[in-house]
Amino acid sequence: MIGITVTATAATPPSQAAADNRTSGTIAAPLKINDKIPDFQADAYYKGDITKINTGDYRGKWMVFVFYPADFTYVCPKELEEMATYYTDFTDLGAEVFSVSRDSAYVHKAWHNSTPQLQAIQYPMLADTTGNICRTFGTLNEADGLSYRATFIVDPDGYVKVIEMNDNSFGRSTKELLRKLEAAKFVRDNPGKVCPPSWEPGEETITPG
Repeated sequence: MIGITVTATAATPPSQAAADNRTSGTIAAPLKINDKIPDFQADAYYKGDITKINTGDYRGKWMVFVFYPADFTYVCPKELEEMATYYTDFTDLGAEVFSVSRDSAYVHKAWHNSTPQLQAIQYPMLADTTGNICRTFGTLNEADGLSYRATFIVDPDGYVKVIEMNDNSFGRSTKELLRKLEAAKFVRDNPGKVCPPSWEPGEETITPG
């Protein structure tokens, strides 16, 4: 599970505290752009089984974390269904997708098996019953104990490149998330290049300077 908490002191600024704890433990402040996520283990419903997922096993791949409030709700199954529709587009780019909520892996299984919209899901559905994952990523709404709708794109070295978070009353665009992954992958694979607004693969990029 996620381990120790590192707290910044006057001699250790928050950015350094995060850097010192980039391979283990929970960062005291929520993860920010270019922080390195800690490796963690979580129960999951995946490919018909209850299993354990260790994010350390996915180093070298892009990781996309899709946080949502709860199973057996209204907007959430539509979001996860849309992600399932685009899932092979993400894996073709070398990414693995993880959905995350506070529900247990057994509740994920029951929800999946009883909801036709979710039958196409092939990605791991992570269980964060303690709230530690949500707290680490900064998605936990302490008022109701649920996660906000939030999405993180993490590069193959474990660094956060995209953070998206919004109110739970409206859903996200998986197509736009895929576009952001394509842009993040392009600039990683092409040092010195940057992507203009609304860039799509095949369009012109910018070389600063």
